[in-house]
Amino acid sequence: MELAQNAADAARAAGVPGRVLVRVVDGELRVANTGAPLDAAGVAALASLRASAKRDAEGSVGRFGVGFAAVLAVSREPRVVTRDGRGVRFSDSATAEAVAGLPGPAAELARRAGQLPVLRLAWPVTEEPPPAGYDTEVRLPLSVTPDLTGLGADDLLLALPDLVEITVGAATLTRTDEGGGRVRVGDRTWLLARATGTLDDDEAGTQAVEQRGRRDWSLTWALPLDGDGAAAPIPADEVLHAPTATTERLSLPARLIATVPLEPDRRRVRDTAAARRVLAAAAPTYLDLVRAVAPVDRVRLVPLPGFPQSPTDALLRDAVVDALRDGEWLPGADGGELVARRAEWLDLPAAGPLADLLAGVVDLAAPAALTGVPVGVLDQLGLRRLGPAALADRLLPVERPATWWHAVYDALAPATDTVPGLLDELRALPVPLADGRTIAGPRSVVIGVDDTADLLTGLDLPGLHLADPAAAHPLLERLGATAADPSSLLGLPALRDAVERSVDDAEAGLDVTPLARVVLRLLAAGAGQRAGALALPDEHGDPARADELLLPDAAIRPLLAPDAPVGVLHADVAAAFPRDALVAAGVLDGFALVVDDEPLGPDHDLHDEDLWWDGLDAPPARVVAVRDLDLVDDDAWAGALELLGADRDTRAAVLADGHTRWWLRRNVVLGGRAPGHWRLPSAGDLAELYSPAPAEGVDEALLRAVGVRSGLAVDDTDAAADLLDRLADPARTPDAATVLAAYEALTDAVAAGRADPALLAPPERVRALDGSAVPVDDVLVLDKPWLAAVLPADELVAGGDPAALAELLDLPLASDYVTATLAPDSGGRVVAWSGLPDVIVASHTVGVDVPAGELVVHDALAVVVTCPALGRTAVPAWPDTDGRWHATDPVRALIGALAGRPAPGSGDG
Repeated sequence: MELAQNAADAARAAGVPGRVLVRVVDGELRVANTGAPLDAAGVAALASLRASAKRDAEGSVGRFGVGFAAVLAVSREPRVVTRDGRGVRFSDSATAEAVAGLPGPAAELARRAGQLPVLRLAWPVTEEPPPAGYDTEVRLPLSVTPDLTGLGADDLLLALPDLVEITVGAATLTRTDEGGGRVRVGDRTWLLARATGTLDDDEAGTQAVEQRGRRDWSLTWALPLDGDGAAAPIPADEVLHAPTATTERLSLPARLIATVPLEPDRRRVRDTAAARRVLAAAAPTYLDLVRAVAPVDRVRLVPLPGFPQSPTDALLRDAVVDALRDGEWLPGADGGELVARRAEWLDLPAAGPLADLLAGVVDLAAPAALTGVPVGVLDQLGLRRLGPAALADRLLPVERPATWWHAVYDALAPATDTVPGLLDELRALPVPLADGRTIAGPRSVVIGVDDTADLLTGLDLPGLHLADPAAAHPLLERLGATAADPSSLLGLPALRDAVERSVDDAEAGLDVTPLARVVLRLLAAGAGQRAGALALPDEHGDPARADELLLPDAAIRPLLAPDAPVGVLHADVAAAFPRDALVAAGVLDGFALVVDDEPLGPDHDLHDEDLWWDGLDAPPARVVAVRDLDLVDDDAWAGALELLGADRDTRAAVLADGHTRWWLRRNVVLGGRAPGHWRLPSAGDLAELYSPAPAEGVDEALLRAVGVRSGLAVDDTDAAADLLDRLADPARTPDAATVLAAYEALTDAVAAGRADPALLAPPERVRALDGSAVPVDDVLVLDKPWLAAVLPADELVAGGDPAALAELLDLPLASDYVTATLAPDSGGRVVAWSGLPDVIVASHTVGVDVPAGELVVHDALAVVVTCPALGRTAVPAWPDTDGRWHATDPVRALIGALAGRPAPGSGDG
C-alpha cells in the first residue's frame, strides 16, 4: 500500500501514467514504478527523520520518509534502485556495525535494546536497473517467498487515480478513465466519488507517531456498474478498504476506500479525531455519488434499515442517511430533484402515469425510482405516504381541465383491478361537472354517452349531476356514477316510474307525448331495455301499452287469429319514429321474446306456462321464451314457423329446451295435423310411411324442434296407433328394413311406457317379412331366426322384442307353433366353434366372443317338420334337443346361437 502511494506521487510529479510492477526475483520482493525517480532530496528525506521531500506536492497521499518505513515490517535490508542502475541501500547489519564504533550512538543503541533506526544511514549501490519502462524499483530481501495473491490491486487503482496499471507476477490489471466519474478496472466498471483534505494539527496529533507527518487524506466511494451502465449495488457483506480490505464490516451498497488510521494489525479503524474527520466527509461524498447515478437507480443506494455491522458502519450509516434525508437528490415526478424529507410517495402500483399528472400539485417522488424499494427505506428517508383516500381529498380544491381529470381516472383505473378495497378508498374522488362545478364523489353523477347528454338537459330529475363529457371515464361508473347510455337512462328510477304510470297518466288527461318522445329517442339510440308499459296511441287515438300494439305493417299481423286481443299503432306515430325504436319499446312487428335471468315462478304471461313449469324436474335458471304464440291462427303455422326462424333470437328460443319448444310441439298444426304426422323432407327412408311436412320455406331444424319426425320414434300411444295403421295400409310399400325398424320402435315405446298396449286396438293387418300387408289370421311372430327356414316369409312378422311384439299385435310366437327335429340320417362331423375361421371373423365383426364348445358341420342338413305340416325341409342351421348346433353354414348357426343368448342385464343365465 505505502509503495503504491509513493508510485502514484511519483507519476503525478513526472506527469506520466503511474504503472507498478510487483514480482519476486531470487527471494526478493521487487516493486517497480514509473514516474519521478529517487533523487538526492528523496534520499535525504529517507535518512532525515523520515521527512518527505514531497510534503508540499498538491494531492500527494504518500510521504516517502513515512511511507517507505513500512517496508521494514518485511525486510531489514531494503534497496531503492533507479533506471540508471544507481541507488541506495539500507541495512540493519551495516548500521549496527557502523554504530558499534561510535561511543555516543553505541550507548543510545544499548538504551534502545538494539532497536536500530535502519533508515538513518544509506549506502550507495550500483546494480541491475529496473525492468524496461520503469523508473524506480524497491527491492526487499525476504526470508520466505511471499504470497502475492490478495494484494488488492483493484482497490489501489480505484483509490489512487494517478495509477493506471498494476502488474503482480504475470497478471496485469489496468485502469481506464471513461469520463463522468466512471473508470474501468480490469473487466469491471465503477462509478467513483472522491474527496480529499488535510488534517489540522490536533487531528494529525491523534495518529500513531510514525503517521503524524501524514496530513493529507483521501476517500473514494466506488459503485459497481453492470453491462448497461446501471448501478449494481454491492451485497451487504462489504468491508471498509484502507485502501486494502480491513475487517470493518459495512452495510452500505458502495465500496468505501479511505485513508483512515488503522490499528497496527491493519484490521480495525483506530477511533481517533483523524478517523472521525475522514469518515465525516464520507456522507456528503456519498451524496455526490448518489447524484451521479441515473435517477431511477438512486434510491437503491439508500442503506437498508437494520442493525449496523460494526461501529464504523453505525457511524457511516447515520451520517449517510442524514445526508440523504436532507439533501436534494430524490427524483421527482416532475423531473426535478426533491429533498427527501419534504417529499411524498404515492402508494399505488404502477403509479408512474398518475404521478406525472400530479406534478405541480403534490411533491411526489418519481414512482419508477421507488420500484422494489422497501417501505422501511422510504420511512428512513422521511418520505410521507400519500394513500388513495388522502389523494382524493387533496384533489378536491384542484382546478384543472376536464381532460386532465380524465387522464387521472385513466391512470387510477388499472390499480382498482389489483388492489383490494381501492374502490372504497376512492369513493370521494372529485368529478368535474358540465356546469363548471366540481363535486366530491361520483355516486350522484350521470355520464353522458353519445348524444344522450342533450336528452338529459330536458330531464328535470332532482339529485342528478351531469359530468363534463371530457372527463367521462369507466372508473367513475365503477365508483357509482351512472353511464347515461340509453339503457342506463331507461333504468333510472325516475324515468322508469314515469313509463310505468304513463297509461294511467294519459287516461287521466296528462300529456305523455314528451315522455314517449324521450323514451323512443333513447331506444333509437340503442337502449337495450324494453319499455312495454310506455303509453302510445292506437289506431283510434286511445292510449295503450306499447307491448299491446302492432305496427301497421307488422310481419306478424297476417298470422294472428282474427280475434287476437292486440291493437294497431297509430299510423302517425309509426311514421314519426324509427321502426327499430318502436319494436324496442315493445310494439310488435314479429314475435317478441320474454327474457328473465332470475325467474321466480311461472309469472311471465306465457300461455300454459304453469303447466310447463310444473312438468319440470327443477325450476329453470333462466327463461327465454316467445310470447303471443297462442294468438297465431291454426292455418298460419307454416308462415309463423318461417317468421320464427328468420329472427336469430326467436329461432334460438324454438331450438332451446324451454317453454317455446314445449308449447309448439303440443300446439302447432300443419295441414290440419300435429307435427308428428309428417316427416322431414330429408327423411327419405320414411317416405313409404310418412309424407313430408307441408311447410315449404321452414328449415328442418325448426321442423324437427316442433315435432316433425326425422325417424320412427314413437312418443305416445296415439303415435303408436298411427304407425300401426300405416304399416297395415296395403297401399304403402315400405321395405323390409323399414318394417323391422318400425316394429322395433313400437316395442321400445311399449317397454319404455310411452305407449300403452291396453289402449291400442289389435290391427287387422300386419306387415310381413316379405313386405306385404297380410291379415293377422295366419301370421306368427318370429322369435327364433332359424324357424324362418321352415315357415313362409308372408306368414312371419319380426322387429324388436318378440314377446312384446306378440303382445302388441296379439299374435302367437313361431316357437310355440312349429315342431321340427333333425332328420335321423343327418350325420356330420364335430368341430369346435373356435376352429372355424368364418365364425371367428363374424364374431369379431359383431363384437362378441367366439362361442365355447362344439357344433356339428354337415354337407347337407334337413329337419322333419310335424307342425304346422308334415314334411322334410332342408335348413342351413338347427339346434338339436341338447342345444348343440348343426349347420351347413356355421355363420347361420352363430346367428342362431347369439339369438338364443339372454339379453344383457336380463338376469337369465
